[in-house]
Amino acid sequence: MSPLPYLTRTLIWIALLLPVPALSETVITLSSEASRPAVNDLVRSTVSAEAMGTTPGELSKQVNGLIADALKTAKAYPSIKTQNGGINTYPIYSKGGTIESWRMRSELSLESGDTAALSELLGKLQTSLGVSSLVLLPSPETRKKAEDEAILDAITAFKARAKVIADALGKTYSIKQLSVNTSGRSVQPMFRAAANAMVSDSAPMPLEAGVSQINVNVTGEIKLQ
Repeated sequence: MSPLPYLTRTLIWIALLLPVPALSETVITLSSEASRPAVNDLVRSTVSAEAMGTTPGELSKQVNGLIADALKTAKAYPSIKTQNGGINTYPIYSKGGTIESWRMRSELSLESGDTAALSELLGKLQTSLGVSSLVLLPSPETRKKAEDEAILDAITAFKARAKVIADALGKTYSIKQLSVNTSGRSVQPMFRAAANAMVSDSAPMPLEAGVSQINVNVTGEIKLQ
């Protein structure tokens, strides 16, 4: 009997046992962007009392009294949240290196979704306190709504771009990997500490809420089939 049939069968079995190389697939990386405006419906501000004196005890009475008065005034505005901030006391040295006086600073944080109320309160507090900072931003609920809408827009744009590429190549596609990143850019004036001056009247502080632009970036990979 010829050994050829046996050899042929052996070669066939060997061929079946060898690993089959995976078919190469075409993977394309894509990205898309979308943005939605979010109204700055939340206001955060910091006011401060600051004084100089010869003794820390003297300063404490003066500064704490100003903060206590501010808290009492703020109680008339239930829509405004208040929180005591940091208190700093430090010495002022003479040229000879001895302590000649003391400086004390105490802060009070304010937060509200009622812009008109906070504007009015700040106008009153500015007669005795300085405004250290003022920031307008979207509330968590407003920001989330804008983010969700921008995410849907960005994913829709991603899928549309993927279809354009697949159609141009005469193929279909499936999404292999996708990631979503969000960021916010504030488009509104910010009150800076450089304007930390007290005023003599109690006119409401002018506030223009403006909007923040919520940006979403979608990046991912599609597999052409």
